[in-house]
Amino acid sequence: MKNIVFKDRIDAMDFKKVTEMLSHAFWSPGIGMAEIKKGAVNSSLVVGAFLPNHTQIGYARVISDKTRFAYILDVYVDENFRKQGVGQGMINYILTHDALKDVYQWLLITKDAHGVYGKSGFKVVSRPLDWMEIRKERPVR
Repeated sequence: MKNIVFKDRIDAMDFKKVTEMLSHAFWSPGIGMAEIKKGAVNSSLVVGAFLPNHTQIGYARVISDKTRFAYILDVYVDENFRKQGVGQGMINYILTHDALKDVYQWLLITKDAHGVYGKSGFKVVSRPLDWMEIRKERPVR
């Protein structure tokens, strides 16, 4: 993971590359750039992982009140750079970001990356029966 640079400004993101990555993710197949940009603009933090040549290889974002609660989502690392600590680096960057220093309740959902998030302190929800949801199909846009 050496030489990877993490950036957290929306104007630093390569939304063409982010769209390419997220449109292949199982949670957002076919997602378009307009939806990704709207989500980014309305997020508390967006983070990108970049190679020294400025090629974006990772993306994540956070929804938060910046006080008590934060939800990490859309964590994605380009397939050619997985298992090299890029995802772990983005998560650690988020968890130590000054804008989120007051947050004490963090949440995320993962299907297959429990080990990555576990290294940063995440555990299975301790009170799963307290959580409720409304889950709808993602609209076609």
